Amino acid sequence: MVFKRSFSTHQDTHSDGTSSAMLIRQGIVVDHLEEKKADVLIVDGKIADISETISSYPEETRIIDASGLYVMPGGIDVHTHFNIDVGIAKSCDDFYTGTRAAACGGTTMVVDHMGFGPRGCNLHHQLSVYKEYAKDTAVIDYSFHGVIQHINDEILAEMASMVEVEGISSFKLYLTYGYKLDDESVLRALTQLNKVNALTTVHPENDAAITLRRNQLLDEGKTAPKYHAQSRPLECEAEAIARMINLAKLADNAPLYIVHLSNGLGLDYVRLARQNHQPVWAETCPQYLLLDESCYERDDALKFILSPPLRPVEEREKLWQGLIDGSIDTVATDHCSFTYLDQKQRGKDNFSACPNGLPGVENRMPLLFSEGVMSGRMSPSRFVELTSYMPAKLFGMFPQKGNMAKGSDADLVLFDPKQQITITHDLLHDNTDYTPYESMQCLGWPIMTISHGQVVACNGEFMGEAGNGRFVRRQPFSR
Repeated sequence: MVFKRSFSTHQDTHSDGTSSAMLIRQGIVVDHLEEKKADVLIVDGKIADISETISSYPEETRIIDASGLYVMPGGIDVHTHFNIDVGIAKSCDDFYTGTRAAACGGTTMVVDHMGFGPRGCNLHHQLSVYKEYAKDTAVIDYSFHGVIQHINDEILAEMASMVEVEGISSFKLYLTYGYKLDDESVLRALTQLNKVNALTTVHPENDAAITLRRNQLLDEGKTAPKYHAQSRPLECEAEAIARMINLAKLADNAPLYIVHLSNGLGLDYVRLARQNHQPVWAETCPQYLLLDESCYERDDALKFILSPPLRPVEEREKLWQGLIDGSIDTVATDHCSFTYLDQKQRGKDNFSACPNGLPGVENRMPLLFSEGVMSGRMSPSRFVELTSYMPAKLFGMFPQKGNMAKGSDADLVLFDPKQQITITHDLLHDNTDYTPYESMQCLGWPIMTISHGQVVACNGEFMGEAGNGRFVRRQPFSR
């Protein structure tokens, strides 16, 4: 269970029960550059001051003793899938349960990858659908990545208004699944997105190779969960990464963001592109840093079916090295949750019938803090860079988000580096029935999450409200 830290507080409130101001005293304030002991004053949902000592503050102020705690920008998870319908199942987390779990894990904003809409729909269609999903349910701030299902002249012309009017400055292409794009469509999309100052994100897997291998395995009667990983080997992912990098080069050096990187070979292609001065960035996820393909030998292997799949154990250290040397830029989750006892059981006799995805939006921050910062692999500032600063910079939210500076949104997380927690699903706040990180030990835990100056989670208890999250109109991509 979570140890309940007793905060020394004084609080005066308005008549509606909200606090007008908050003073966080003597925490270790961390941004992407440095850490220092300081006070943080929050007024009207914004950071009003950060100083060694703050002695002047409004009369109605809640005072929080943060001595011994890290005070950081709240996490930004730029890869979630809430409310997504994958055809054979609909994810069990919506924008209420998903953002509730995110908040309890120290995350104060998500950028969701919208699911596919009806065949032939325009870009605005799914944006309208997803805004409706989130507007009265999200408990923290949110935005969306545009989703491109097909390319024609109308779709290309629509991209500018998505960026300039709607504030959607990133779009996702798929090289596999039902609405996969061929190379011509990818090149056209990259070229136009570059022109309208948008960032192209991509799910990179070689669909033809996967389809061939999957069909061969099924024809041979190899239907157990472990064959899911064999049907999508790392070379399928790495080849698609290399192909996207080359197409981006042809599209006048279009900026490119690789989602959920799972292997070292793909990372090598990213490094090579950067050596050639291409604007390419990479994201990985906790499951690829902490789990491996041995999970497919377990009795509950269905829990771990996702794409790309879990990789051989030696790939994990290659990704950690990418985090350490700066080759990987962000850590997100690809949170896409389905219940094990019901929805995942579709695949018990055929891995290809199992909905793909893992829960994880609540575990990202504590797992990376424990395995990264507390293990000595990275500094607290590098942790902030991966979980908040770079997501904000790349996706058009900085300096409003991901920033410990006067005028920025007061979206913060307080980490206690001394708390030792064993992850169990009964501690979590999502809507599924398991966690892939069951029984993992964490040293360090987020004990308070603050969104726009209001406490939304404290000591493992959710304290936010549905509908308090705001849609964030993001700025055009800038190199």
